[in-house]
Amino acid sequence: QVQLVESGGGVVQPGGSLKLSCTASGFPFNTYWMHWVREAPGKELEWIATIAYNGAATAYADSVKGRFTISRDNGLATLYLEMDQLKFEDTAVYYCAQTREGIGRGRGTQVTVSS
Repeated sequence: QVQLVESGGGVVQPGGSLKLSCTASGFPFNTYWMHWVREAPGKELEWIATIAYNGAATAYADSVKGRFTISRDNGLATLYLEMDQLKFEDTAVYYCAQTREGIGRGRGTQVTVSS
């Protein structure tokens, strides 16, 4: 069955960086557009980034554009999210998913931005 496992979260100071990973199995990863979404405390699930099946196209929410970079390695069936210039409001559980709405997402990894 579809399995997505996120990792790489942690506690970081404002202005810091983190790189998240998501390993995929159970479906043809290299044919799927993939997405990162996040859920902050008390807020709805928010789409933040998308990458084409071959990595040739990407899209970002305005809230992260210019600070976050989505990438993938189809040979490793792994999705990445490099996060720079982190802000307090980036604190959330981050999920990789098969759709922008978060369908098929994994269990998530916690990112906390705190001084």
